[in-house]
Amino acid sequence: MTVSHDVDGPHDGPAVVLLHSSVCDRRMWEPQWRPLAEAGFRVVRLDFRTCGQSPAAEAPYSDGGDVRELLDHLGIRRAALVGSSYGGRIALQFAALHPERVASLLLLCPGMAPGRERSPQLREFGAAEDALVEAGDLDAAAALNARTWLGPDADADAHALVQTMQLGNFRGALAATGSHEVADPPADPAAITAPVLSVGGAHDLPDFRAAAAEIPGLVPGAVHRELPWAGHLPSLERPAEMTALILEFLSR
Repeated sequence: MTVSHDVDGPHDGPAVVLLHSSVCDRRMWEPQWRPLAEAGFRVVRLDFRTCGQSPAAEAPYSDGGDVRELLDHLGIRRAALVGSSYGGRIALQFAALHPERVASLLLLCPGMAPGRERSPQLREFGAAEDALVEAGDLDAAAALNARTWLGPDADADAHALVQTMQLGNFRGALAATGSHEVADPPADPAAITAPVLSVGGAHDLPDFRAAAAEIPGLVPGAVHRELPWAGHLPSLERPAEMTALILEFLSR
């Protein structure tokens, strides 16, 4: 397999795939990893290209295609998907393209569709991040990301982890020689047949609050819930509470 990944839990347990935010890598799921496996799930987590331990691509690829290839490699025909931010966007697209392969879909502050107009707050963040990266101050850019995307309940360990993961992602992206990413085919979310829960955070940027809230209008039967305490990465902000929420949703 091209992408780096972990698998744990009983081989015959129901499969659940954890898809990380673009600010993070698969280490963001460390608080949920062991409890899910102990609950009887076969748990899979991967690093998207240039994130964590996954190398940059040298041939055409898509992140959704990498998820499909990993499932095929592991012999998993059907799985629950839990996606955070960008990982949520990939999970939504995968479920629309391959509805027969998705048992349930949990989106945590899902990423916006490409081309969507950005809010002034998001544009301001992007400009500040670009300036720091162009100046070569990757540490400050990573710290900016942690401050922006973690909500008020995140502790010092969560901030340190997000900074470490984002710094690695910056370095991985900057070391890549060209982009080989290709777009997946267009997908209609109305084709999704799995139960869907879309979770937003009241302290998140308005772009992502809106993206989470609009899911029920796109996917038949989908449910939206906004967490009053959460920022953009709730699984790192209140890990135990989010582990319980994930387990409750998957166990239905």
